[in-house]
Formats: sequence, C-alpha cells, structure tokens
Amino acid sequence: MLAPVALPAPSFTAVLFGLSGCLVDFGAQARTLRSNDGKSFVSQDAKAFSTPTPGALNALKSLKLQGIPCAWIEEYPADIAQQLAVSLQGLVQPTPTPNNHWPAPDGCWQALMALNVAQLDGCVLVSGDPRLLMAGLNAGLWTVGLASCGRLCGLSPAQWEALSDLQRERLRGRATLELYAAGAHSVIDHLADLESCLADIALRRLKAEKP
Repeated sequence: MLAPVALPAPSFTAVLFGLSGCLVDFGAQARTLRSNDGKSFVSQDAKAFSTPTPGALNALKSLKLQGIPCAWIEEYPADIAQQLAVSLQGLVQPTPTPNNHWPAPDGCWQALMALNVAQLDGCVLVSGDPRLLMAGLNAGLWTVGLASCGRLCGLSPAQWEALSDLQRERLRGRATLELYAAGAHSVIDHLADLESCLADIALRRLKAEKP
C-alpha cells in the first residue's frame, strides 16, 4: 500500500500589519503625541518613533521573497502615519486612514482592496492592538497578536530592557491573555517569531480550520 502523500501547506493570500506597536514604534509610544482630549496631536514629529520593532524588516523581506503582498493599517492621521513608516524601506504598502474606527472591519477590507486581493481566504492580520485584532476578526481574517511590542505592555525599548526577566514575563503574560480574550488566533512576542507562527496557521488551514 502506498504511503499517503503529504500535502503542501496552503500559501497565504496577504498579510496586513498594524503600524505603531507592530512594525514600528515599540510599545506604541506615538500615542504620547496626543493632546489631553485625545482628539489631536500636540506634536507633528513622529519620526522619533519610527524605529522598526524586532524582526519587522526581516519578516517583511521574507514575505516579499515569497510573493505575499503586505500592507499596514493605522488610525493616526496620514502625516503621523507616514512619519512612522519612513524606516520600512518601501517593503510594505501603506493604506489610507480608515473612515471608521476599529473594531469596524472597513480598514482591513480597504487595505486588501489596495493590494488587489480577490479573496479573504488566507489573509492574516498582525497587531499588538486588541481593537485592530477585533477589526480583523470582523473582516474574516486570521489574527496574530503581539504581546511585548504593542500598547498593552506600552513600554519604550529602553524601559522594556530595564525590567527584570520576571517583570517582563508578567507584563507579557497579561498582554497575551488580553490579546486572546480579544479573539487572536495566535499570540507571539514580536515579529521575530512571525515565521513559525504563520507556519502553524498554515497547518491549521491544511486541516480545514477557518478563522
């Protein structure tokens, strides 16, 4: 009797990313530019927060080599978002600020349309913001939460490194629980862990699991 042939894991259609607290701006520090009323920005200089998060550039380069289209989504005004994205070297497509705030799914669909994606099957959203993850779920996407570099831990790289291992683990644990509570299908520390996470989702898709 012939041994069963292992089927290749299905490829991904597109990957969407949050910008602040995901691809750039470890700890989502750009939120500190907001005025006290939360409706405007007291400074227009967001470039200080444009440093890529751990693994971000490598993840984007890997997806590009695989031919998987990528885009980022952000609720901040266009001028702030453009300053945050300046370090991404054109590896990922920007999308306009969505008309409706998360968790409305509009921004996700808008990003996929900008990528000329014809189907939701195989589309993934990666973010450290529970509201954006819920938007991805509402849009019918697989979702991956980022525990340490998003706004739930909310610390700058220097503040994060200054913590003890136990303090980091406690913050990471609380963020992980909140991301799963928001509906994330998987949670990782940061984008350096994305490749293995996508491989796991590919296996789940191979077993006919749906988001």
